[in-house]
Amino acid sequence: MPARRSSRTLWRRLVMVAIGLAALPVVLTLVYTVVPPISLPMLGRYLTGQSVDRRWTPIENIAPVARFSVMASEDGQFCRHWGVDFGAIADVLERGGEKGPSRGASTIAMQTVKNLYLWPLPTFARKPLEVPLAVWTDLVWSKKRVLEVYLNVAEWGDGIYGIEAASQHYFKKPASRLNAREAAQLAVVLPNPIRRSAGSPTRRLRNLAGLIVNRARNSSGYFDCVR
Repeated sequence: MPARRSSRTLWRRLVMVAIGLAALPVVLTLVYTVVPPISLPMLGRYLTGQSVDRRWTPIENIAPVARFSVMASEDGQFCRHWGVDFGAIADVLERGGEKGPSRGASTIAMQTVKNLYLWPLPTFARKPLEVPLAVWTDLVWSKKRVLEVYLNVAEWGDGIYGIEAASQHYFKKPASRLNAREAAQLAVVLPNPIRRSAGSPTRRLRNLAGLIVNRARNSSGYFDCVR
């Protein structure tokens, strides 16, 4: 009997811990409505004594062309979905065939919750959590807030977090003064900020940046929610 009672107590405690961990992102999302958040990658570097270059800046101090370039590169339907672009996910699954998706379909909201709450988890465990948390975040925050947080927690190089730090590091200017080409070069770095450099892009990245410049210019009507 004592052994059974002890086992039940242990399971009860484990369940309570699991519920607490599941509820934490929901509560933190409410807190982060007004408080500048810190991402798990940043926290990990702080705890291990590694350098972190991060300079929080309000979205009003980020050049509109930089906002549009990141949206054009990462989430062209940002203003039109509720945190998850189910159409893009279906398209990726269809294109992937039996071998699975060939590319990601993560929205800016999904990438934001990954950076804030789910970064250490493997993909198979993370994706089922990303979707409801992204929808919750999009419901609680304004579109401007979602983009503002993303632009301030995204990684742009080893220990470089946020577009203000990236702009200062690569172009020696504040994010408010970025031009179209510079903004596009920052945007194309986001999928792999460790191997790509906005300051010394390869020919392929320069070509991608050119496409982003045109896409951001021609699609600006899609981005009215963050003007």
